[in-house]
Amino acid sequence: MAQARNIKSTWKSKPTIEGAGVHLKRAFGYYEVPRLDPFLLLDDFHSNRPSDYIAGFPWHPHRGIETITYVLDGRVEHGDSMGNKGEISSGDVQWMTAGSGIIHQEMPKGGPDKNMRGYQLWANLPASH
Repeated sequence: MAQARNIKSTWKSKPTIEGAGVHLKRAFGYYEVPRLDPFLLLDDFHSNRPSDYIAGFPWHPHRGIETITYVLDGRVEHGDSMGNKGEISSGDVQWMTAGSGIIHQEMPKGGPDKNMRGYQLWANLPASH
């Protein structure tokens, strides 16, 4: 049987505004990062007010990270500078490897009831990959 481990520390998420004005809660991504490597950031985005999310995350780069997005409610449109595009919706997961030289955008759209809820985790990608 596995041995139980003690919890070393806990912290509360922090309200944050990212992208072009998306309101979210950041569980970690600040001073905690060195202790959580390879994980860099964990965001919880949820609202039933489109003004909290509709501006989205317009064109921006990511270099050397993996982004894992899980949508619980609503939908998110995604596109990149290579012409790839798609949409993830309730229950979908998108795993993106972000290399150098490509930009992308993530645009939350919510659902018919205006609800938008999901999580995004960033993981460090070694330069060799």
